[in-house]
Amino acid sequence: MATQTPVPAVLDQTTSTACRPMWLEVLHDWVTTVDHKKIGLMYIGYALLFLVVAGFEALLIRIQLAIPNNTFVSPQVFNRLFTMHGSTMIFFVAMPVLFGFGNYLIPLMIGARDMAFPRLNAFSFWVSAFGGLLLYFSYFGGSGLYGAGSAPDVGWWAYAPLTAKAFSPGHSTDYWTLAILLSGVGTIGTALNIVTTVICMRCPGMKLSRMPLLVWIYLVMSLMAFVTISPLTAAQIMLMLDRYLGSHLFDTQAGGSAVLWMHFFWIFGHPEVYILILPAFAFANEIIPVFSRKAIFGYPAMVAATVGIGFVSLSVWAHHMFTVGMGAGANTFFVFSSMTIAVPTGIKIFNWLATIWGGKIRFTTSMMFAIGFLFQFLIAGLTGIMLAVAPFDWQLGNSYFVVAHFHYVIVGGILFMLFSAFYYWYPKMTGRMLSEKLGKWHFWLFLIGFHLTFDIMHIPGILGMPRRIYTYEADRGWMIWNLLVSSGAMIQTVGVLLFVYNLVRSYFKGAVAGADPWDGWTLEWSTTSPPPSYNFAVIPSVGSRRPLWDLKHPEDPDNNYE
Repeated sequence: MATQTPVPAVLDQTTSTACRPMWLEVLHDWVTTVDHKKIGLMYIGYALLFLVVAGFEALLIRIQLAIPNNTFVSPQVFNRLFTMHGSTMIFFVAMPVLFGFGNYLIPLMIGARDMAFPRLNAFSFWVSAFGGLLLYFSYFGGSGLYGAGSAPDVGWWAYAPLTAKAFSPGHSTDYWTLAILLSGVGTIGTALNIVTTVICMRCPGMKLSRMPLLVWIYLVMSLMAFVTISPLTAAQIMLMLDRYLGSHLFDTQAGGSAVLWMHFFWIFGHPEVYILILPAFAFANEIIPVFSRKAIFGYPAMVAATVGIGFVSLSVWAHHMFTVGMGAGANTFFVFSSMTIAVPTGIKIFNWLATIWGGKIRFTTSMMFAIGFLFQFLIAGLTGIMLAVAPFDWQLGNSYFVVAHFHYVIVGGILFMLFSAFYYWYPKMTGRMLSEKLGKWHFWLFLIGFHLTFDIMHIPGILGMPRRIYTYEADRGWMIWNLLVSSGAMIQTVGVLLFVYNLVRSYFKGAVAGADPWDGWTLEWSTTSPPPSYNFAVIPSVGSRRPLWDLKHPEDPDNNYE
């Protein structure tokens, strides 16, 4: 009698897998992936989701401040809104989306098949993602599991004594603390991965002097993250000790120091601005030359300026603390360091302008956002120099002038260059082109709304409107300015919604991009759009800073340079 051969366990698993619904297979593939490209896209998608949420919170804030004595939201809700808006934008929009682009592009640009530590890469993303969700869980559990939740209301900087148990009962501040702590863990993991990948996994021929400037900048940014995230993490742990174990590190009535928290926070907080703006510089370094049809002007100077910003930015944190009484010596030092960082930043602006000068400019949507970034970041830098002058800062340091300056950097600099990067690399990521017609509508709406909001926001600041106020009296002379600012926010909202529509529509109906729609010259354009899971069938070898351009244009006399 013939015996039946048992079915191997592997076949059982295969049959079981084949019975899964397609959507479950796709979900399983994305949740368990260690492919740097999919992780990069998840970072970007996650950040875009929170961009919509944080933008809605900002819109509610501007509605409240549009007219005097408004009661659109209560004072408590207003405090929660600007806490959640600031925390979300910095930790769960800006950082994830910039790391998303880095995750996606760096291995492709250096000719590698993946990041150095693929599993650490996935772990870093999921830890950061859980941090963002934990922050919003406070709406359900901020007052305990059996009570109505409440979001934290301590501001994104969480100054003492606002975080003390007496001022912030319940658990909303604890959700904020743990969320930021987890975000920091994910940031450190991703930064470690980027540094290792850049140092150890470059393809043959790609010396440090031949790396794309984007890769150089992400290397410096990641090294900065090691230095700046650690004090923030230490501060969060110290805050938990204060709230739960009876320590008094930040309790001034028990011998602690509220200024100590400020130092710990701003050792992270001000270099964080440069951590965020450096990737925007990285995008500009890749996009402006391509659409100017010229090699970047002054490559060595750009690398030196990047390293200089990395060093100097670590010594400017008390730029935000001139008004707390540090003394003349400390104030003088931080005035000097804040002025000094303008030098390497200015080098970059002049080099970008020199790259554009005399070029055959193509005014694509991506290039238009990049040009907008150049002039807006220049204005942001000039108002930053103004605030670096201590007496000027004493007058306007806690006014809406600072809010306008900060948003000029974050929105006028980082967000404009992010939009430019989306229009440039979306074809590589999806294989489809974004609509240029919708893109130009997006650009002009957002540009008009941005200037209407943040140009005018300087004026109530100069007129004495303080930050963080819930409402104001009609006789202060601020009403017309706040109404215009809020109107600009509405226009920006329309522009962002148009951008989101363009992303979704183009994914299904956009023109097919091909491998190299922009006639670029870095290695990511040498593979298909989107790239295969292994990136390159054969690891490339490079001989200059523009390897793909050299292959396509061997007659170009500019090829022979280092």
